[in-house]
Amino acid sequence: MIIVLRKDALIRILAAVAGCVLILGSLTYFYPGWAIRSIATIANINRLVPIYNVERTEKVVALSFDAAWGADFTEDLLETLARHEIRATFFLVGFWVERYPDMAKRISSAGHEIGNHSSTHPHMPTLNVEQITFEISRTHDLIKEVTGQEARLFRPPFGEYSNRVIETLDSLNYLTIQWSIDSLDWQQNMTKDDILRRVTTRIHPGAIVLFHNNATYTPEALGPIIVRLKQEGYSFVPIGELLLTDNWYIDKSNGMQRPKQ
Repeated sequence: MIIVLRKDALIRILAAVAGCVLILGSLTYFYPGWAIRSIATIANINRLVPIYNVERTEKVVALSFDAAWGADFTEDLLETLARHEIRATFFLVGFWVERYPDMAKRISSAGHEIGNHSSTHPHMPTLNVEQITFEISRTHDLIKEVTGQEARLFRPPFGEYSNRVIETLDSLNYLTIQWSIDSLDWQQNMTKDDILRRVTTRIHPGAIVLFHNNATYTPEALGPIIVRLKQEGYSFVPIGELLLTDNWYIDKSNGMQRPKQ
């Protein structure tokens, strides 16, 4: 499609563009770089972020598993965790709990922490407060009914969040949890060795590691990962035990939960 502009309209458009360029140039001229950066900093002050990792001096990390799209490999994961006497955190989607209630009970009875991963796995930032509340509350009640656990940790689907999401979760007495190490086990081209290498080369004290319960090679990679990290002096706890409980804040530059000085 060809758009034809009258000469007078074209002149007005060019004048408006020139005005915008002049304004931007004036800002750069009258305000030094530090001032422009300060404006960006002020904008970030009101930005809320989830917890990605925790400031810990000791070598302790948390393994986590998101469950939404199947349960074929979950028993293998539970057996590996039990063999190494490790408790982890499983974030469950509501429709997954409805489809696999016995497996949800099995995870809980094995001593693992249950987290909330929404009801329908939506893109949370697109929802209003009422919809967010429904996604959390429905799965919260379902988890409690099936496992007896009172979930207090939420991992947003796709890792997507907004101030509205975090504020709503806070009002529901939930902490929003991300991860500092993504195993990428959900990618089809990732092999057992790829997953092993990715996690072990990125590990750090206070890390939260993301896996998925139904990824093909995660059961094969999990045992060697645990062995390697134990050899390096690491221990494992559920996320709820990794977190600081008193006088803490979240460093907005990296999502680290830190103790207040």
